[in-house]
Amino acid sequence: MKKFYTFIALIFLVVAVVFTVNFSVHLFSAPYIYQRNSQIPNAEAAIILGASVISNATLSPILKDRTNTAIQLYNTKKIKKILVSGDNAEVNYNEVDPVRRYLLSKGVLDQDIFLDHAGFDTYSTMYRARDIFQVSSVLIVSQSFHLPRAVFIARKLGIDAYGVSADGGHILFANYLREVFANEKAMFDLITNAKPKYLGQRIPITGDGRNYQ
Repeated sequence: MKKFYTFIALIFLVVAVVFTVNFSVHLFSAPYIYQRNSQIPNAEAAIILGASVISNATLSPILKDRTNTAIQLYNTKKIKKILVSGDNAEVNYNEVDPVRRYLLSKGVLDQDIFLDHAGFDTYSTMYRARDIFQVSSVLIVSQSFHLPRAVFIARKLGIDAYGVSADGGHILFANYLREVFANEKAMFDLITNAKPKYLGQRIPITGDGRNYQ
């Protein structure tokens, strides 16, 4: 019986920790998250967070919504540069180059596009945005389920970050469920000051993106 009560207590402890972390992330990030039609502050750059691409290298609906939102911010001069982050760990899978081609097709200048091929997760993206791309202020473009964690990480890493919602009707319940546990990993990475898998030379976002493609 003692083991049973210990097990129940452990479950309650885990639930309490998960609830506390998620509540803290959302409470902290809420003041810094904007809808597309609200008074969004200006920033140095926008970050398009990675998402899946379809087998023929076209953007998935979620990634396309993010990219279109970043284009809108660029066209309205809320930002001057766009940092495209994503997973390019394998030769046959690339989340960033298709976004670059899409941005160019919509009139974004090549010199204003920067690519982060090692943005394997949100924490790595924000860490590299600060240390590699020297970003000081940023509008993070993603869906509402993802923005609290992204903004939380960026601000805890010292970036003046705001989130801009790219919701476009392509969100599943599983997306929100995944965030419940992703927030725990983000908190752990911040507490332990985890390092991304790759760092490398500095690529200042204030420069010319064509020099680094």
